[in-house]
Amino acid sequence: MNYADTLADNRFRDARTKALTTKLLDLLRRRPSDMLAFADVRAIVNVRGQHALGRQSVPLDLIIGSEGRYYDFDRRFLPRTDLVRARWSSIERAMHSGVQLPPIDLFKLGEVYFVRDGNHRVSVARQLGHGEIDALVTELLVDVAITPALSMRNLLLTQEYSDFLEWTNLHALRPDERIEFSELGGYLDLVRQINLHRAALARERGQPIERDEAVASWYDNVYQPAVRAIRDRRLLRRLRHRTEADLYRWMLGHPELTEA
Repeated sequence: MNYADTLADNRFRDARTKALTTKLLDLLRRRPSDMLAFADVRAIVNVRGQHALGRQSVPLDLIIGSEGRYYDFDRRFLPRTDLVRARWSSIERAMHSGVQLPPIDLFKLGEVYFVRDGNHRVSVARQLGHGEIDALVTELLVDVAITPALSMRNLLLTQEYSDFLEWTNLHALRPDERIEFSELGGYLDLVRQINLHRAALARERGQPIERDEAVASWYDNVYQPAVRAIRDRRLLRRLRHRTEADLYRWMLGHPELTEA
């Protein structure tokens, strides 16, 4: 075995050791360790379309999932099995010697990326300390925010939010809206509130109210004033890990909090 082969083998063993160590630390800290499967995310969020962004440099720490190799690598793209050793080491030797490799292929959703092709190259580049990687990027257009903190737990919250936006059309009616819950079930409560508001408007005007009009009226005249009251009174100061929407949900049964 020559020097380049030995170096590549040593780096692979270092990466495998890191994978085992970080998995243990993630268990102790209750953080996600598994790589996200693109199919799981794609099945949950509402994709409105897609377009090619072309070739660009992508930060490696924003690549958090894969279309097909999520069993072979962890969330940090550290190898989870010795089965990838040969391919991994081959790419390491090429990168270390300065060989120009073709760009990887990525999907972009929100702020993050999923690998279509090039998982080993991402893994090696991260192990070598690179900050970015050359990629061909296809962006999928979604209505919800998807960030590097995405996990299976908040993926369920993302699903609820996506369903809520699809039903209400709020993302189109109020493009700057941002309603985030820290617990499941909040968006269903909002749908109930909107339906009650719609019925009240219909009784007041003596005629049916279109969904879009009811949603916009609820957002402007019910939700936003409550959020302003939360901000004015700085009610979230001592409620760590809670959101304005969480507090609004609680305030539904405590209307005195919105009184002047």
